Amino acid sequence: MRASFRQPLLLRTIFLLIAFHACLTLPLSGQSETGELRLYVKDSAGAGVGAKVQLTNQATNTQQTVTLPPQGRYFFKGLPSGPYQVLVTSEGFASSSEFIRIRSSVPQTLEVTLSIHPLQSSVEVTASDTLIDPNQTGTAYYIGSQEMKERPASGLPGRGLIDLILMQPGWTAEANGILHPRESEYETQFVVNGFPQYDNRSPAFAPTVEADQVESVKALTGGIPAEFGQKVGGVVEVTTKRNSSPGFHGTVVAQGGSFDTAGGFFLGQYLAGRTAASVMTQGFLTDRYLDPPVTDNYSNHASNASFTGALEHDFGDSDHLRLSASHRQTRFEVPNDFLQQAAGQRQDRTSGDSEGTVSYQHIFSSALIGTVRGLVRDVSVQLWSNPLSTPILAHQDRGYREGYLNASLAGQKGRHDWKIGTEARFASVREEFGYHIVDYSYFDNNLPATYEYAGHSPNRDQSAYAQDAIHLGNLTASIGLRFDHYSLLVNETGWSPRLGVSWNIQPLGLVLHASYDRTFGTPPFENILVSAATAARFNEGFYLPLHPSRGNYYEGGLTQSLGKRIRLDATYFHRSIRNFQDDDLLLNTGVSFPITFHHATVRGTEVKLSVPRWGRFSGYLSYANTSGIAQYPISGGLFLDEGATALLNSTDRFPISQDQRNTARAWARYQITNRIWTAWSASYNSGLPVEGIDELPDLDFLISEYGSNVVNKVNLDRGRVRPSFSLNASLGVELWRSEQRSVTLQGDVMNVTDRLNLINFAGLLSGTAIAQPRSAGFRLRADF
Repeated sequence: MRASFRQPLLLRTIFLLIAFHACLTLPLSGQSETGELRLYVKDSAGAGVGAKVQLTNQATNTQQTVTLPPQGRYFFKGLPSGPYQVLVTSEGFASSSEFIRIRSSVPQTLEVTLSIHPLQSSVEVTASDTLIDPNQTGTAYYIGSQEMKERPASGLPGRGLIDLILMQPGWTAEANGILHPRESEYETQFVVNGFPQYDNRSPAFAPTVEADQVESVKALTGGIPAEFGQKVGGVVEVTTKRNSSPGFHGTVVAQGGSFDTAGGFFLGQYLAGRTAASVMTQGFLTDRYLDPPVTDNYSNHASNASFTGALEHDFGDSDHLRLSASHRQTRFEVPNDFLQQAAGQRQDRTSGDSEGTVSYQHIFSSALIGTVRGLVRDVSVQLWSNPLSTPILAHQDRGYREGYLNASLAGQKGRHDWKIGTEARFASVREEFGYHIVDYSYFDNNLPATYEYAGHSPNRDQSAYAQDAIHLGNLTASIGLRFDHYSLLVNETGWSPRLGVSWNIQPLGLVLHASYDRTFGTPPFENILVSAATAARFNEGFYLPLHPSRGNYYEGGLTQSLGKRIRLDATYFHRSIRNFQDDDLLLNTGVSFPITFHHATVRGTEVKLSVPRWGRFSGYLSYANTSGIAQYPISGGLFLDEGATALLNSTDRFPISQDQRNTARAWARYQITNRIWTAWSASYNSGLPVEGIDELPDLDFLISEYGSNVVNKVNLDRGRVRPSFSLNASLGVELWRSEQRSVTLQGDVMNVTDRLNLINFAGLLSGTAIAQPRSAGFRLRADF
């Protein structure tokens, strides 16, 4: 490896001091399952050569193309682990096709010598050689840059990334795009460029990362490394765009569609020598943001604006510094049902997120790398109700401020890829909430007509972990152990062993894998203080405090190559969770209060058949069958509904609110000509349960509130929403193209058949929500 040890003394001193302090205070890990490829291209005399490089990994849907400077040196950052084909071409030289494997965050070095001889300079490697990752010990699905770029323009604003994740088996959603990995509520962790986000990142809670800014996504639901903790029902690892050719490059997007939706996006990146800078800004307006309770889509306007700036610099080959700052703000209305619209209700919500990050990486040797990361973040959410709101006038103002620090060391030695790390979060939770009941027909008559709460509390979390991936020929074993300490209203600790194994049977093109994950899941902080307040215990004696969940996750599966073009993934999983997390929704206000059930068991089977590329065709077909059963009593929450008290002291078993028994997804893309393509996708959901079905109002009242067409979408005898189906179509045209510039126009139609699909229906733990009707949109995109 070409590593220089003449980095600035000040930076080395800062790194060592921070790392030493982190180890003493038991902070938490630098969380990233990505690596780095350091590429050097030269001629037979050893001089650098400018070249065009194409990086391909079909197992992770990764394809990146970069033009190298005349020095022939380039560092690819943020690459998902796995096998890669590296195709190098330069005018006057024979092309070179190389194979390399990214195993960990320790940078891999590849030196390519180009020859003027007509023969290849190395053994020919094709993209099909990267169809399977033989070292993957758990279930992971990947979304590549092309799929991200060509996502439907007519999808609901703010959900581009969420909608693509939902196309993967094992991932479902309730109202407003709230992700549920394997039927887990509040257990999704986003990791953006190595920084974990533990709060709810759905549109109604906090703005999520912009899809046009994303380079790749890894959705992980099994065989979870020990470096990930606190929220591990599913881990979504996001890498933003970081690899570009020298000079100034960027992307400009303008789009519009149904419901007066309009949006714009700009990303500019400048790379000169060892310094890279980027600026991103984005915004949208729409009249359909949340999933409304009635088909008329009353009061559903929203606007969003966001900005991100980042600066990266390499101090030689051994030290890398990255700084970033971002701000996101969304303002939106809460949709009304028929009765609320007739009364003149107006409820407005805002959510904002500001953060700054710094990360410093030092390479001690060719086999040892250290990373320190720090973050400060401020999240705020507000709700206002006008005097005509019904059946309740609610208001809210909550905030969350956190300081986050982590440090990690990663190394390679022989058969071992190991990593150790620590992490700490110092946060403050602030909540103000109040209500005034207008119509008691929805609520327990013993409730006070008016309630006000204001409070704050510190939140302290510390963790440490160690993990090792051991490569024994065709066998890979993953061993890890994690420690967590949580302090917010309760003070608890947990130890989490993580074990995984994969066996690559090369003659059959088959990889078998199995894993066990012990989990320690911290409760969500959104509105946790309100529900725990003594004054909010309207049903005195029934309140139970929220404790972290503790789960045992088991899974076994296989990955099979069918020829050189098709990959089959199949997995069976079983999860047993104590203190299973869910939430109690306050009607359709979007305000929810965290709860847990005494115990839950979730099991299921997932299958995905993928064709990354076969000539002009690519696509996949997936199916998941799951079952989730929970047991009362309920802990936490703020229950205002009539009849809720009995459930707080019950021991009954029931299907959990996100128990979608059968889901199917399909996507197909065909390149009609060199400049025209079409894509089609379809989704089927068998229907979520309706909680507390015995306590629902009579049919006439439900129809007056939601309409007969919505009520008819509920099978009241089975206590479930009826199945839903949606078919979507896209057509894209490349209007202009040069070597590094292009302009494309894309048109989409969502829900082509205009089928009325119901997501949730009025229950104790969820409101009523209707999925997107037929909608059309377009996107004009320029890359330069």
